[in-house]
Amino acid sequence: MKETIGYKLTYGAVKLLALLPLWALYGLSDVMYFIMYYLVRYRRKLVWKNLRRVYPEMPEKELRRIERGFYRNLCDVFIEAVKLLHFSDRQARERIEIHGGELIDECARRGKSAVVMLGHVGNWEWIPAVASSTSEPVIFCQIYHPLRNKVMDRLMLKIRSRFGTESIPMNKTVRRLLEMERDGQHFVCGFIADQRPFTKALHHWTTFLGQDTPYVTGGETIGDHVGAEYYYIDVEKPRRGHYRLTFKAIEPMQDEEDFPYTRAYLRMLEQTIHRDPTLWLWSHNRWKRKRQ
Repeated sequence: MKETIGYKLTYGAVKLLALLPLWALYGLSDVMYFIMYYLVRYRRKLVWKNLRRVYPEMPEKELRRIERGFYRNLCDVFIEAVKLLHFSDRQARERIEIHGGELIDECARRGKSAVVMLGHVGNWEWIPAVASSTSEPVIFCQIYHPLRNKVMDRLMLKIRSRFGTESIPMNKTVRRLLEMERDGQHFVCGFIADQRPFTKALHHWTTFLGQDTPYVTGGETIGDHVGAEYYYIDVEKPRRGHYRLTFKAIEPMQDEEDFPYTRAYLRMLEQTIHRDPTLWLWSHNRWKRKRQ
């Protein structure tokens, strides 16, 4: 009962906030940026450390520009996620430009499911809008890590259901995707695979952004099990509140190492990040662990 009441109160407050037009919400985002960057200084040391290690030769002035741009984008991500509770199809079409959906249709016509790899670039909460870009009957789903706070977990699931995608808890991923395959249903499943694996899963390493980096292998492991094809979503932000999402087929690395598709995805993600570093999630402690 306490959880239900807490959820209804939180949802009601966020829903009221979502009723505001985006121009007003971006004003609120600007205020949040000032508080987060200058007053609270949210993870400033970690963000700066990550930027310095990836771009050691870059002048400090340019690094500071990227740093500020990252915090502005992070605040926009929060505000734009809230807006999904009152976001019309027309607004989605005007603000989210999608390319390459025909690749997914062709994949489905071949009788294949698709594993889609992406990173924390731009606004990852708006990326499920790609579900509107295909015509074949496939199930779009996304993997998520349940939050400890049950109220916020329910709220985020509500927000992430805006585009009709199915959210699958991480610990139920294999079971649910295999269930779809057994039922003859083809899926398009998104894996955000640019964060640090759990400590017990630090088994596979590569060079990413010039750093010795452990990587997550779940997407390719599951994809290989069901014979899926692999795609990447390249994210661009032409201007504030507008995104360009492009499906691209992942060509596997031509070597003898494990997980050739995952490592190829990381190369593609590197290109996206270098094109506009302000859009990536620099506040994650990506390189906390060292290879043993």
